[in-house]
This record gives sequence, structure tokens and C-alpha cells, in this order.
Amino acid sequence: MGFPGTWMTESESVVYRVVPKCACSTIGQIMYYSDHGTFFDGDIHDAVEGLHKWAREDSQDKIIANVETHKSYAFTCVRNPYTRILSSFFDKICGIQRNGSRYRGKLVPLLVQKYGVEVGGDDGKEDFDQIQSFRRFLLFARDTIRWRRPMEPDIHWSAMSGHVSTFIMSGGRYDKIFWTETFNEGMGQVLKGIKTPKKIDLKKIPRFNESEGHGPTRAHPVEDYFDDLSMHLIYEIYKRDFELFKYDFENPANKMPIGEIDLAEVHAKLGE
Repeated sequence: MGFPGTWMTESESVVYRVVPKCACSTIGQIMYYSDHGTFFDGDIHDAVEGLHKWAREDSQDKIIANVETHKSYAFTCVRNPYTRILSSFFDKICGIQRNGSRYRGKLVPLLVQKYGVEVGGDDGKEDFDQIQSFRRFLLFARDTIRWRRPMEPDIHWSAMSGHVSTFIMSGGRYDKIFWTETFNEGMGQVLKGIKTPKKIDLKKIPRFNESEGHGPTRAHPVEDYFDDLSMHLIYEIYKRDFELFKYDFENPANKMPIGEIDLAEVHAKLGE
């Protein structure tokens, strides 16, 4: 399996397992800056140099050697499952992507035809019933994850525990897992635990939200999108995420964690 989704600074100061929709653009830029003293000019996901990535063949041997010996501090970042899947819907389903096209080509027409999802017209800017469309999208997301049809689950709405687990299953160990909701505190603890070639002042780091502006603005509070059926589906998909990363399933309005992440529990349950 190797270490898919794993990034590492060229200085090997730190290793990061990417979890989509969990501040990964900002984290990647911080890692890049910590080596080079400048931010990458563009979306950090497009960078093919200046940062080791598992997707780069020339980086894989270095990442394997580092992670298997736990040479460097390793971390990841997670997010409330309710807000994460809402963000995925507005960005990936309703939004126009950086290349000017819809995400994954035929995906949105499939959702419109088979699930009755509306996305705000060709440019994503028309008014539509966001709550109804999101709930229909949720049925689709569940179908992809539970039955892998009408397509394989997408990385942006597959469970965070699945992303986090590949690192453990291949022999990696996390030193820190923190929450997007308390980003400065969590990232600050990571930076205190490592030595970087360039000094980072977290208070001066901008947020690199690469999905911002892709899709329509969310028109309602988070909890309005989730009725009893939606919550049932969310629990079916993300039960492990709520339990391991200590989020509040009972109250979609509460985006904050309700307990501390137990790293021993995460390694035990995701390493099975």
C-alpha cells in the first residue's frame, strides 16, 4: 500500500498525512514555507517540487525510509464530519473547479439525473433548494461508500478514519492528530515539536482556502441540513470518525470536539 496522501518537507523536519477538506492547503503551505521561507505560488496540491509527496515517484523511497523508522514527527488534522461533508458538497458538487469545469466531469450530471440534485445552474450561481439537494447528495455519498456504486467513494467525502488508517496500516505512527476547529493551537503544538529551517509565526500565516469561491455560499446553519434521516446516514458513514476524533454526533450545530483524541486508541483501532 505504501503511504498514499503523505507529504514531507524536503528537510524531513515533519511528515503529514493529508486528509481532504481538513485545512490541507494551509498545512501544506506552512510546510513549504518552513523549508523555503516563501509560500508556493498557487495551489499547494499542484506543487511538484519543494515538498515531498507520495504522488511523486522520486519522493516515495525517502518517505518510506523516514516513516518506517519514525525518523520525523508525524501528524494529521481532522474536522467535524457534518461540516466536512457540507464543505465537500458546496465545493465539489455545486462549484466550478480551478480548471473551469465541473468536478470529475460526468459526476454532477449523474447526480442531477439519478438523484435529483440541483447545483445552481451551469455556473453554480442560481438559487436552488440547498437543503433538499444536499440531502439527496448524502444518499449518493452513502451509496458510494457502502456499495461502491454508482462509483467508488471520492476522497473528499470518504471517512477521515480511512485516510488516517493507511498511514498506520503501512507502519507509520502519529505524534499528533489535531482538529481543524482549533487549528492554531494544534498546528502550534506541531511546530513546537519540530525544528524547521525557517521560523513560522502562525499568527501571520494566511488561510489558504483553495475551495473558497468555487461554489454557492451556504445559506443556512449547519444543523438545518440534517434531519433524522440525514443524521442516520451520517452516522452510518462516519460512526468511526465521531468516535475516534471525539465529535458530537447528537448535535450537528456543535462543530467543536467533546473529548480528547486518544492516540493509543486511534493506533489500536485503525491498525487492525
